Order: sequence, then C-alpha cells, then structure tokens
Amino acid sequence: MSPNTVYAICRFADIPNRRATGFHLMTVNEDGSRRSLSIVVVRWGKKVLGYVNECPHNRVNLDWERNEFLDPYGVRLMCGKHGSTFELGTGRCVEGPCKGRDLRPVALTVLDGDICIVGVRLVEDEPSPESEAHV
Repeated sequence: MSPNTVYAICRFADIPNRRATGFHLMTVNEDGSRRSLSIVVVRWGKKVLGYVNECPHNRVNLDWERNEFLDPYGVRLMCGKHGSTFELGTGRCVEGPCKGRDLRPVALTVLDGDICIVGVRLVEDEPSPESEAHV
C-alpha cells in the first residue's frame, strides 16, 4: 500500500461545524487479515480532526449514545463511561481517570469536498453474489 493512499469516508458537509461523528471501518493488515476500526471525526470550522474511538482509560468507546462525543459545552471530546475529557486539537486527556494520556490520532485530509482517511488500507465494498442481478 502506498503511504499516500486515501479513502473517502464522508463529505465534509455531512458533519456540521463544531460537531463530531463516529465511523466504523474495516482495515486490511499487511498479512491480509481484517480488523475493525472505530473512529471519531471532529469538524471545527474548516479543520477536521480524527481519533480512534477508544478511551485510553479502559478501552471503551467514547460516545455514550450514537455520535454523542462532545462534553456539555461542546468544546472537548468526552468519554461517556467515566467522564474523562480530551482537548480537541491534541487528544490529550485533561480531566478524569486517564488525565495526561492521549487518544490515538487518525490521519485525515479533505480532498475535493470529501473527508478522507490516510495511511490505512480499508476493505472496499465488493458486491456480493446475492446482490448481482440474475438474468
């Protein structure tokens, strides 16, 4: 895989400003095995930030309800299980049981209006035999 490989995961306009959205992706490892990858994408103005959706305290997903990632003030990511809060720009935990630890960043870029993930190989959708038309 080329380090410059990118995969579009959604349109930039699909995530409202100052909001976060979760995505469940399937990656392909070097040996061909597959692994699930849950990420959170934050849009802040024209900037997008991405992190693995996993609290460093106990490895649970951050969102306590689907796509509910931000604290009540809407300025930090928050773990719904123990209330740890994380700086948006750095992923650093600033409050809670994992204070001082970091979320794992995910490389993202915006190309032609799409938010794209960089540096991983994703399983691409392949039509299943059942979905092909039979004549």
